[in-house]
Amino acid sequence: MTHPTEQHGLDEEFEHKPVPLSHRHRLSSVAAVWFGFPMIITNAVFGGIIAYNLGFSRALLAILMGNAILLAYVGTLSFIAGSTGRNFGLQAERTFGRKGYAITSGFLASVVVGWYAFQTGLTGTTVHASFGWNETATIIGATLVYTGVTFIGIRALSIVGMIAAPLYVVLGLVALYLIGAEHSLAAVFHYGGLGTGSMMSFGGAVTLVVATFADSGTMTADFTRWSKDGKSAVYATLTAFPFANMTAQLFGIVIVCAGAAAAPATQGGDFMSVLTSHGGFLSAIALVFVFVNLGSVCTHCLYNGAVGWGRIAGKKMRTMAVLLGLLGGLLAVAGVWSLFLNWLNLLGVLVPPIGAVIIVDQIFVRHYSYDDDVPNFRGSAFAAWALGALAALFVHGMAPWFSEAVAGMLVGAVAHYVLSQGAMREVRQRNGLL
Repeated sequence: MTHPTEQHGLDEEFEHKPVPLSHRHRLSSVAAVWFGFPMIITNAVFGGIIAYNLGFSRALLAILMGNAILLAYVGTLSFIAGSTGRNFGLQAERTFGRKGYAITSGFLASVVVGWYAFQTGLTGTTVHASFGWNETATIIGATLVYTGVTFIGIRALSIVGMIAAPLYVVLGLVALYLIGAEHSLAAVFHYGGLGTGSMMSFGGAVTLVVATFADSGTMTADFTRWSKDGKSAVYATLTAFPFANMTAQLFGIVIVCAGAAAAPATQGGDFMSVLTSHGGFLSAIALVFVFVNLGSVCTHCLYNGAVGWGRIAGKKMRTMAVLLGLLGGLLAVAGVWSLFLNWLNLLGVLVPPIGAVIIVDQIFVRHYSYDDDVPNFRGSAFAAWALGALAALFVHGMAPWFSEAVAGMLVGAVAHYVLSQGAMREVRQRNGLL
């Protein structure tokens, strides 16, 4: 059976209804969407910053824990998506209400557009610093390319992932080979970091790992709704967390622990300068790498934003991709990427409880398979989100050694479960389970 198409001949994106089983994609295609997403230079930066603060062994443990949390969190949301075919907006609607979902979905869709703007701006900054190209012109060109790829749809994201992941691994290994010629890689395992002088706690490091994918991880349904079933959606997520995400972070950890990072406190394990400093063919490949690597992030985030705002505004994903893509490009030219740390702090506190509330609601309270009436607003879900966010803020200020992301998830989940006890009994009676 052929896929339904829109007027321009591209496949339907199902912004406003679940993806029918007849139009789901094979596992390798969905996995490529997620597998290629974390294989980005930004993860090498973060991995290196964590190693600089905590040392090799503690940094390795922090990213292991962070990725385990992401697998459980994103994997469960993906299972629901693959089982139902619903995108994040439709998923959030069942938990937060027919009108209430617009608050959570709109918030997250705006956050990912901010990430898109940041990474588009970073493209211009990186290319200017490495190759001397005009920064503004590069940002404008990147905006047009990234928006055009997103316009094609989910299949384009799959292709980008198939290119981005192998290219990252190959060039990362090349960078390590070049570094090994000047630094002893055997010293990596003994790197102690800043020790007691570190401003980053272990819990803060775990939060950083979770926060980097808290937004698109919560919106994973936009990607994994294309899976054949829930189990396939989990397998697709598994390729990202822990495998792709940890691989990308490990390159940064090794580079910093080997003493080869130019500015480990701020740029972590960024290995772009290692590639470009050798000039010639390697420098040309590095230029392609910048656009493919950062383009992978930008297209994924813009897709999330376009699907989310498309659902809210009653528009097609492609219409919103063009509008948001151009808006993000303008923000990138204006220098919004300088607000980077503010975005991370916002994500770590406010986003994880949203997904935790959805998980509890659709696994334990109102199962995703139930066909119940949905109110305009579900107060218990919003209250649980607020309590989770407050708990995360408290941990951030009073107990920084613990992970604020984990605190927000746990409190949000428990709060929604407790607040929904009465509703749970009614739902079970209605569905003949009591």
